[in-house]
Amino acid sequence: MDHWTIATVAEQSPDFRRVLWTGEHTQLVIMTIPPGGEIGEEVHEVDQVLTFVSGTGKAVVSGQERNVAQGDLVVVGAGKKHNFLNTGENPLILYTVYGPPEHADGAVHHTKAEADAAEESGQDEPPA
Repeated sequence: MDHWTIATVAEQSPDFRRVLWTGEHTQLVIMTIPPGGEIGEEVHEVDQVLTFVSGTGKAVVSGQERNVAQGDLVVVGAGKKHNFLNTGENPLILYTVYGPPEHADGAVHHTKAEADAAEESGQDEPPA
């Protein structure tokens, strides 16, 4: 059994993105977006559920915008263009579940630039 006190684990991670667990059909990832930062506009071919642990931000999904904060949950269906921006003075911290997995098992990206480079180079591919 894998078990986490997920809000605590997410808040203790300084990394932009850290894959905590990868299963056959889903993947658990924690993210920390620095003040003024963003995930970056993207489209996945997988479903994604994001839960916000701390901080404040803005969710943009298929052109719709909503403010997000601790306790909020946003669902992004496969094929939907989306971005999440930190609009506060503190890190925007969240955990997300992808179904099926979206990133390499065990991937850790300390910064957005590192995450982008890994994706562009093909080093951040989900398990086959």
